Amino acid sequence: MKVGKFQIDIIETGRFGLDGGAMFGVVPKVLWERAYAPADSRNRIPMAAKAMLVRWADKVILVDTGNSPEMPDKLKDIYGLDFTQYSLEKSLNDIGVNAADVTDVILTHLHFDHCGGATKKLDNGGSQSLETFVPTFVNARYYVQRKHYEWALKPTEKDKASFMPENYMPLIEHGVLEFLDGPGEVFPGIRVDLAHGHTQALQMVTVSDASATVFYPADLMPTGAHIAIPYGMGYDNFPLTTIAEKKIVLPRIIEERWIVIFEHDALRIGARIIQGPKGPVLEEMQLMVD
Repeated sequence: MKVGKFQIDIIETGRFGLDGGAMFGVVPKVLWERAYAPADSRNRIPMAAKAMLVRWADKVILVDTGNSPEMPDKLKDIYGLDFTQYSLEKSLNDIGVNAADVTDVILTHLHFDHCGGATKKLDNGGSQSLETFVPTFVNARYYVQRKHYEWALKPTEKDKASFMPENYMPLIEHGVLEFLDGPGEVFPGIRVDLAHGHTQALQMVTVSDASATVFYPADLMPTGAHIAIPYGMGYDNFPLTTIAEKKIVLPRIIEERWIVIFEHDALRIGARIIQGPKGPVLEEMQLMVD
């Protein structure tokens, strides 16, 4: 899609599955299956890991990188990782972009399903040691919030398993990770704003022009079903904060008719949101997955 000077592509990096109960917290299964999708025999629901590519002039900016194909086999099985139809490299190549073309990578946060593709593994057998991983995008600078990086270094027992150092510590070792301190424009027309309910200092990305706004909220609203105020994730560190943050951002999304990209939604790419009689709902015309 075109937004002013920006060419925006939403690309698939691979599919996976997460426990439906964990994805919807206190919402009963009968409701979240109706709102999103039925669970499989292991109670997993289908998940996408969609990155956003923004291009203009000499800039090629990637927002998030999906899961790592180098994840250990045990975890690949647990999360049902599937790169047979989609992968980050293939999806970039399909639109004429090579890894060396990427100039910048904005990481919303450092959970493995958002930054797994930020590094790649050298050919060192089965070792998962940090020195076997290098940045995937050799000409790019990477950006994450400083407060979030500090959280990742000392996570709680609740979210420790979501951080895999091989996905981001090599960026430090190679001197390509830059820290942002708070909200603001990273590039003209591209800004980040912070959310703290899912994890400390997650950065949501907005691409704006006078004609339109595209909003990439990451795990504040990971699927279209999560626009409902009470529909939060069990993974959220601070679920009441998530509720408060959605109450702040949704009125503006609705009033200004932003296009919202749902990073983990396997059914739709994104949608505009309107106010329904009982709360926010997806507009009938949505950007659907093929």
